[in-house]
Amino acid sequence: MTSRSVMYALASTLMLGTILPATADDTGSLTKDKAEAVFKKPANYSPYADRDFPTRPFFGDTHLHTAISFDAGAFGARLKPRDAYRFARGEQITSNSGQPVKLSRPLDFLVVADHSDNMGFFTDMMAGKPEILADPTGRRWYDMIQSGKGDEAAIEIIIAFSHGTFPKDLIYFPGTRAYHNTWLDNIAAAEQYNDPGRFTAFIGYEWTSNTGGNNLHRNVIFRDNGDKASQVDPFTVTPPFGSDNPAELWKWMDNYEKKTGGSVLAISHNGNLSNGLMFPTVETFGKKVDRDYAETRAKWERLYETAQTKGDSETHPFLSPNDEFANFERWDKGNLDGSVAKKKEMLEFEYARSALKNGLKLEQSLGVNPYKFGMVGSTDAHTGLVAIEEENFFGKIAPQEPSPKRMLSTFIDNKETGIKVMDWEVSASGYAAVWAKENTRASLWDAMERKETYATTGSRMIVRFFGGWDFAPGDADNRLPANIGYTKGVPMGGDLAAAPQGKAPTFLVAALKDPIGANLDRYQIVKGWLDKDGNAQEKVYDVTWAGDRKPDAKTGKLPSVGSTVDLANATWTNTIGAPELITVWKDPDFDPALRAFYYGRVIEIPTPRWTAYDAKRFGVTPLPGTTMTVTERAYTSPIWYTPKK
Repeated sequence: MTSRSVMYALASTLMLGTILPATADDTGSLTKDKAEAVFKKPANYSPYADRDFPTRPFFGDTHLHTAISFDAGAFGARLKPRDAYRFARGEQITSNSGQPVKLSRPLDFLVVADHSDNMGFFTDMMAGKPEILADPTGRRWYDMIQSGKGDEAAIEIIIAFSHGTFPKDLIYFPGTRAYHNTWLDNIAAAEQYNDPGRFTAFIGYEWTSNTGGNNLHRNVIFRDNGDKASQVDPFTVTPPFGSDNPAELWKWMDNYEKKTGGSVLAISHNGNLSNGLMFPTVETFGKKVDRDYAETRAKWERLYETAQTKGDSETHPFLSPNDEFANFERWDKGNLDGSVAKKKEMLEFEYARSALKNGLKLEQSLGVNPYKFGMVGSTDAHTGLVAIEEENFFGKIAPQEPSPKRMLSTFIDNKETGIKVMDWEVSASGYAAVWAKENTRASLWDAMERKETYATTGSRMIVRFFGGWDFAPGDADNRLPANIGYTKGVPMGGDLAAAPQGKAPTFLVAALKDPIGANLDRYQIVKGWLDKDGNAQEKVYDVTWAGDRKPDAKTGKLPSVGSTVDLANATWTNTIGAPELITVWKDPDFDPALRAFYYGRVIEIPTPRWTAYDAKRFGVTPLPGTTMTVTERAYTSPIWYTPKK
């Protein structure tokens, strides 16, 4: 039989269904089972395949000022947006005071949020722009700086702007060539350093409402690239092109989106220095807090900056007397410039936790919650440097860059009111952590919009917080808790629908220590709710913790984790605490008829504060009362529960 005949015979045999003995060659022995496996859809063995949810948090800063901000420039900042981006992505640069500086690890994203008012004025004056020198006041300020009296010029400039006496011919208004060119250059810097997948440089600015010294600042962050952001100039506070009323900022944001088809959001910050104005419940700027106000604020202000250099804004001991961790990095002496002293009745309308509680009240009466915000931390540094690690802290302003004097110096000293804030009271804080699918403007912004974020005071701990109705204790034993969390519940920033019959909400929580940071002390859940009489209540639950500690039988309080801090040498050991905490917790006090919110708070073991590092490195004796240790922490965005109507 010829070879061709053999081929025909073999083909005929196969078509008739006759099974021939398997033969071996380079691919091994082919069997019926192996052949079937090839043509069947394979099982999804990889647990990481086809995942469609965020798998890591990205750490960054949504609030950094450079020399383009006139106050930062006046106080000695010389670094500009390009320097800020280079530093944030991990490069070593030279600080404003001439010192080499570098982060321990690069950040994932940055928003250079220079003040919109007078944007670019100070850098132009420093450069001796003819238009500025032609004005007598501009010439005098320039000459003062050149003759070594820059500090005096800076004070004059700040006072003139704060009191409305800044020469009108020197104001950089939106729409003018100088202003617009500065804004375009800020956009160009962000475009230059934006590297999708590796580092995100957002376009943004700060709107700085500060009437009467009361802090109502907001940061505006664009989802868009420069082609859209360049079609507008930022909104300012100074009339006639601006307003100090947040409602006018929201109108500007709405107009921007309608004009360009783009997207923006705002982050309110530093309510602790607003003297009771940040979170109103009755009236604001002469108008009643009504449904329209609630809807508009909830739409545009998705996040709240809960931690930064000017103090912590989660809660206050006066508001949360049963919370042993409430007295943290407190700034509660007065408003931003110390011109009006703080009164206790102001506090309720300044802090995140009380705002979240009042939001439930307003939702009950108005049908909308204006304070349904997520949490982030950021720096508000005016140095161009996101350098807020305790051992690598370069201050809030240029004069606070490392030196033997800074821990002993004064930051605010209002002679009329007697309010004084020392430089040692400035916090090395914080970061915004964002659970996004990828490191791009769109993905990170979308995560901010849906509030899947958390604040840290400087640590890069990884924190998960899921809420649902069906989490079981065994879910905490799974090494891929997010798979379960997204399948059975909602993440931080989410909502729980009306409770199924007979069920209470369950929460899957997990935290992993910063790889080069301190161990974890405990994971807490903070609950706020309205009781049957409509009164706001709160309670802090310890849900999982390090070691074999047991809550006190009478008080229910968990004993302290202790401390390993060696102040003399500015160091500590991770011989206490835990590298990881994970559990499932069920609300033991749940009433399905009452609206509520829950958020996670993770506490680290004590570590040396930046003041301890300064004392060690410079051989400086701290002033009496100086805080020398810190318990870094994280605050997740809440999960809200709304009962059936």
